[in-house]
Amino acid sequence: MYAKRISSLPPYLFAEIDERKREARKKGIDVIDLSIGDPDLPTPPHVVEAVCNAAKDPSNHRYPSYDGMLTFRKAVAAWYKRKKHVSLDAEDEVLTLIGSKEGIAHSAFAFLNHGDVALIPDPAYPVYGNATILANGIPHLVPLTEENEFKPNLESIDKEVTRKAKIMFLNYPNNPTAATVEKSFFKEIVDFAREHDIIILHDNPYSELTFDGYEAPSFMAVDGAKEAGIEFNSLSKTYNMTGWRIGFAVGNPEILKGLRLVKTNVDSGAFQAVQIAGIAALTGPQGGIKTNVETYRERRDILIDGLRSAGMEVRKPRATFYLWVEVPSTFSSIRFSMFLLERTGVVVTPGVGFGENGEGFVRFSLCVNAERIKEACERLKLFM
Repeated sequence: MYAKRISSLPPYLFAEIDERKREARKKGIDVIDLSIGDPDLPTPPHVVEAVCNAAKDPSNHRYPSYDGMLTFRKAVAAWYKRKKHVSLDAEDEVLTLIGSKEGIAHSAFAFLNHGDVALIPDPAYPVYGNATILANGIPHLVPLTEENEFKPNLESIDKEVTRKAKIMFLNYPNNPTAATVEKSFFKEIVDFAREHDIIILHDNPYSELTFDGYEAPSFMAVDGAKEAGIEFNSLSKTYNMTGWRIGFAVGNPEILKGLRLVKTNVDSGAFQAVQIAGIAALTGPQGGIKTNVETYRERRDILIDGLRSAGMEVRKPRATFYLWVEVPSTFSSIRFSMFLLERTGVVVTPGVGFGENGEGFVRFSLCVNAERIKEACERLKLFM
């Protein structure tokens, strides 16, 4: 019944986790969900006010442009200049997206012909590999190992694979491992991409969720990055706007044109009222970001202390709202996740769901309040 490309997709990880949670709740289990990266903190009030006012304006009820409002793209360019010290032409180097996931998925269709290779980090956000499969490309997994600080070893990629590769997905600060990089790493990536004529697609939604003095660099801040690729970003994590579906891609104008060609044929532009709210987020008071980061830092430290008390080894991440935690050697990541849910009601994400190199780990999210995290830690101590 289904097309072969559909049947070749693995089950979508988060949909499966949702089903497990539903089953547990039906049994009366008090579920503490530390699996999904969906901020529980509210969108800033001035952003909510902006969308309410904009939604009342009939001029915003019509079809939006595919590129996005120029005023929104100018706000993105100004934000990049202020936050990342990157200069962008709002007309040619910024494209509005209905959330960055849309642009990430569509980029595979824009640049992959049948049989072309996409270099996919492993473990990684599942959309990179799934979009490649849907576009009839070949995903080549590039391992992210603890020994290499969860960064790709470019020299280990087979030369024949590199020759066939058209695109490479990257994501730092990283989901799921919470790994971070310095600007020098992006310079290596730019040199690699230009040498092998590979388009870099850098996914950067956690750029502002950083701790302990670390500042996440933008891929676009490196010399030559605009020739090598584009960067996706989103208001979802920075401004607690996951449900609003507003994001953007910036960088190489020709690459953005390819992405736009797919957009114009398969979807539409973002609702203008939401773009106006996005302008309010990008240009308005930014103190909420600092408050969010402090909240996640407090939760991070509580969870780390609790997990260590339970006998688990945990790295302290410098960014994102995730902990990437090694499971006891007697468990697989799925079995450990299932045991936690069944015995404690705590839901975590099995690392293998992000790729074969995620086996042996689980991902904890910090998107629940501190009291629930403390309760989860107490349950984990009893379980362990």
